[in-house]
Amino acid sequence: MYRSWQRWFPEQIDVCLVHLPGRGKRLSEPAFTRLLLLVNAIADRMECETHIPYALYGHSMGALISFELGRELFRRHHTGPEHLFVSGRRAPSWPHNEPSTFNLPHDEFIEKIRELKGTPRDILDNPELMELFMGLLRADFQAVETYEYPAGERVSCPITVYGGLQDENVPVESCRAWQEQTSANFKVRMFTGDHFFIRNPTPEFISAFRSDVLGAV
Repeated sequence: MYRSWQRWFPEQIDVCLVHLPGRGKRLSEPAFTRLLLLVNAIADRMECETHIPYALYGHSMGALISFELGRELFRRHHTGPEHLFVSGRRAPSWPHNEPSTFNLPHDEFIEKIRELKGTPRDILDNPELMELFMGLLRADFQAVETYEYPAGERVSCPITVYGGLQDENVPVESCRAWQEQTSANFKVRMFTGDHFFIRNPTPEFISAFRSDVLGAV
């Protein structure tokens, strides 16, 4: 999905994808179940790339990864991304009181995934496909649900947050709470759509995101 976003930008801007273990060409590798361990692994791989001006973007679980990755790179190099863009995720410090789901019995876990409306029905109704991705899905849920926000210094780069107006899991107040994480400029933009509003991005989102990225560079 993200690969197609390159067409929104001039050739001077590269959309660089991060391929996580357990999916795509890395399907045979075990997925991380601890978010901060994953962040450190990504930071290690980025060591030779941080001399190039860059921004970070992540959606949902990726928003947490991008945030903690930005903080880790600031700690390591005393500099970091030019901008942090996040979407579909409550602020890290926002209370998380929901019970864990990654360890639910098979059928209950499938139902939880179905409620999120992020997996196509033809996959959910295919036992063989679900069995193939079950380990990855549980690992992702575990990484997010066991994450505990470590209080620390604010990032010094601006943060822009995007949210879906119909996203029942990420209220607009939790989007605004991201402001606590930066000492620089901050902005929230809300768009029509549920938690996965970026899957079929509206012209309004494309225009805003493109403008925000160009403004950051």
